[in-house]
Amino acid sequence: MSVTLLEPACTAQEMMKVAAARMLTNDDVCLVGIGAPSVACNLARLTHAPRIRLIYESGTIDTRPDVLPLSIGDGELCDTSLVTVSLPEIFRYWLQAGRVSVGFLGGAQIDRFANLNTSVIGAYERPSVRLPGAGGAPEIATGCGRSFIIMEMNRRRFVEQLPFVTTLGFGRGGDHRQELGITTEGPVAVVTDLCILRPDPVSRELTVALLHPGVRMATVQEACGWPLRFSGDLEETALPTERELATLRALEERTRRAHEEDEG
Repeated sequence: MSVTLLEPACTAQEMMKVAAARMLTNDDVCLVGIGAPSVACNLARLTHAPRIRLIYESGTIDTRPDVLPLSIGDGELCDTSLVTVSLPEIFRYWLQAGRVSVGFLGGAQIDRFANLNTSVIGAYERPSVRLPGAGGAPEIATGCGRSFIIMEMNRRRFVEQLPFVTTLGFGRGGDHRQELGITTEGPVAVVTDLCILRPDPVSRELTVALLHPGVRMATVQEACGWPLRFSGDLEETALPTERELATLRALEERTRRAHEEDEG
C-alpha cells in the first residue's frame, strides 16, 4: 500500500522513518537493528539527538556511520565506532546488565500484543517461507529498558495469529510479560507507514495513537489482520520538517552511491 502525504511532499516510507527517529533522545543508549531501525536511529543522531550512543549487535559501540550498513558485519560500523568489543560483552556486560535503554527492532510479522515473527511463514516443519531467524532480537526485546518497532503495515505483516513467536512483546497480553519474570518495559511504540500504535496500559493490546497526515482510520484497519482499537484522543503525526527530510534523503543517497560503488 502506498500513501502520498501532504506538503511538505514526502512518501509514507519517509514519514515512517522520521516518526521513528523522533522517538529517540540524546540520553539513549540504543541497540540498533539493521534496515529501517538503522535508518531511524542514524537519522536521530544526525538531527535532534547527536549525543545518542548507537550499539550494533556485532560489538561496535558509539557507532557513527556515514552510510547505512548492509549488515551487522559491515566494515562501516567498526570503522566509525568508538570501540569494538566481543559479542559476549555486548550481551553480558551491556544488555543483560541493564546498560542499554532502548532496543530498535523490525520484523516480518507482528500480532496485536507486539510479539514478532522472523522465523517462518507457515508450519515450522514445512514452512512456505523460511525467514532469517532471531539473531539477537529476543534478548534485545527482553533486556533493553524499552523497545520500539518499525515496520510497514499490511495484512501480511499485521496478523491475527503468528505462526511462530520469535521475539516476545507482551505474550498473551496483560501481565504475561511480568509473569515470565521479565522486568523491562517492553515495546512502547510500533511505528508504521500509516500510523503509530502504542500498547494499552492494561490489556497491552496495540492501539492506534496517531494517524499520519492524509491517512484515514479505515485505511489503517484495511491494512491490519485483526479488529483495531483506536485511541479516544487520536492525534495526527507532525509532518517531517525540511531539515528532517533533507537529512534523511542525503543519508539514503550517500548509502546508495556507496553500495553501488562497492558492487562496481
